[in-house]
Amino acid sequence: MIAKNITMKHLIALKIVPSLLVGLFVALPALAQPGSPPGHPEDASFIAAREAFSRGDRVKLTRALASLKTHPLQPWATYYQLVQRLEDGTDAGVAEFADLHAGSYLGEKMRGDWLKWLMRREDWSEARIQFAHLQRPDAEANCRGLDVRLRLGEPEASGDARALLGSAAPLAESCLPPLARLAAAGELSADALWERLRRQLALGKLKEARTIAVWLQDAEEPSWRTVEVIAEHPAKYLAKLPEHYAASRRGRELAAFAVVRMARADARVAAMRWQEIENHFSAAERGFVRGRLALAAAMTHQPEATAWFDQATALGALLDEEQHAWRVRAALRAGQWPAVANAIVAMPENQQAQPEWTYWSARAHAATGNTEGAQTLYARIAGQPTFYGILAGEALGKSYALPPRALPPSAGELAAAATHPGLARGLALIRLDMRIEGIREWNWALASLNDRQLLAAAELARRNDVIDRAINTADRTQAEHDYAQRYPTPFLTKIEPRAREVNLDPAWVYGLMRQESRFIMDAKSSVGAKGLMQLMPATAKWVAKKIGMNDFHPAKVTQMDTNVTLGTNYMRMVLNSLDDHPVLASAAYNAGPGRARKWRAETSLEGAIYAESIPFNETRDYVKKVMANAMSYAALMGGPTPSLTTRIGTIRPRGFSDGTAEDLP
Repeated sequence: MIAKNITMKHLIALKIVPSLLVGLFVALPALAQPGSPPGHPEDASFIAAREAFSRGDRVKLTRALASLKTHPLQPWATYYQLVQRLEDGTDAGVAEFADLHAGSYLGEKMRGDWLKWLMRREDWSEARIQFAHLQRPDAEANCRGLDVRLRLGEPEASGDARALLGSAAPLAESCLPPLARLAAAGELSADALWERLRRQLALGKLKEARTIAVWLQDAEEPSWRTVEVIAEHPAKYLAKLPEHYAASRRGRELAAFAVVRMARADARVAAMRWQEIENHFSAAERGFVRGRLALAAAMTHQPEATAWFDQATALGALLDEEQHAWRVRAALRAGQWPAVANAIVAMPENQQAQPEWTYWSARAHAATGNTEGAQTLYARIAGQPTFYGILAGEALGKSYALPPRALPPSAGELAAAATHPGLARGLALIRLDMRIEGIREWNWALASLNDRQLLAAAELARRNDVIDRAINTADRTQAEHDYAQRYPTPFLTKIEPRAREVNLDPAWVYGLMRQESRFIMDAKSSVGAKGLMQLMPATAKWVAKKIGMNDFHPAKVTQMDTNVTLGTNYMRMVLNSLDDHPVLASAAYNAGPGRARKWRAETSLEGAIYAESIPFNETRDYVKKVMANAMSYAALMGGPTPSLTTRIGTIRPRGFSDGTAEDLP
């Protein structure tokens, strides 16, 4: 579990090996479970090819490639050789390889590398052709394509560039050169640049902000040293504002940035300071700052948030998706159902349609007497195996039940999955410690599969002990489902007794474990959490001491018995310290007990509202998924199980039965 640094804990820590292509090689611990199928006889030759490519040894790579006859990764070795040719200044064979593997991740990767090579050679016409052949260009590739289109003078390209600058999405590295050229040519307005700069400063995206600042005219460009001073000491800057700061946009924007930055520590204090100077700003500028203050207040559960959002929109502020979401959450925390309804209606249509806002819109309709409207909205998402899908079904009086189990894949379907080139390469890459590339190969292959093929691919992954891919693949089916694949129970005979020893619900334990590690036994997060239950080293040591595990050693944390014993005992300690409430305990497991306690309200709060108003994106998503997972596991395990509505219940007020929450790591 993560104590202080909130990150995506189930991601595996990566070590990138330098090469022409960043992220080509991934060094990971062996991730297969005990009993994994044996390797391929030509594994050593592929490993030799990979190492030769990493060292730039063309002779050894050619020799290793010649010995690869039946290995599924033979195309990867060929790809390495073609990349070396590009480095040497020739694209001989690249077009043929990209065409041969068109429709696969590897073919797309080759074409993307070729596009970069063509751009370095300033072959814009051929680069345009190859960009058009990319099937799923990512943000980096799309910006390379934009760069090429601008150089070829395509009429729509400049408009697309301006739209990109105005979008909420972060700018990929390849977006910067073409935008810089447009700015230098005066084709990006100062207003557009300031709007982007203001947003990035408010979001704390200082690296991109610094880039944008350079694109402004010299008379407008802020001193970056001043920006850094404001970022570190906003209150000090506001206390000594230059005398005529409000006479220029630069001066006003820097003062506004200081107020927004100050709100990170205390939104109320920042708002008081803002009231002293806001008359020097335009309505649009006041609306922007008030909207950021409202967001800061909402994320710290301060009651002023709803009124501040209203003030911002009255001044004409255009809220972003995060602000829209927190406007709803602030109203939920305050129990203001008409405000909840109005805040959801104000969202963009695509955001309104998301399950969480569909559910809360239904709740608002129900709370204000529109039962028919509420039931219509509940019906849109009821039956989905998600937090809000389950709650919506229960609101309609339907108990959560698993869908009928699909017929197992036939021998023919399994054979087709086993011989699918993309799936075979994905499994081979994972087996040979190139997990990220393996996942990309695997997921690319899944995009074209129907339900029967997905079920066969999930079974293929399970038989190869790649449980996380089995889960991911089974999760994608649309009409035919196998929830035993979506919610597997590996090591049940060992894990269930450990859970019951400390009086924990096994369904909740499995729901949490699925979210933590996807059952990768020696998974390691980027912050050092380890094993099935993702224990931080300090937490593991602390729990081991508390329960008298005298033979504990840090090296044992990834051993299943040790990890599960420590993890379940920690779950029990967290439950004991937080009112025996699984929602609080799930939040504590991810973000730390102190934070879970702090997020309580002054009065009783519905469990779903508590979960939805957790300030950390990861923890909010984590808690909802753990609780929904527990429902599916309970259904699979059989026996009576409480509804999700009952499970999440009510969170009692802050300070109630907190126990030792502050003392736990």
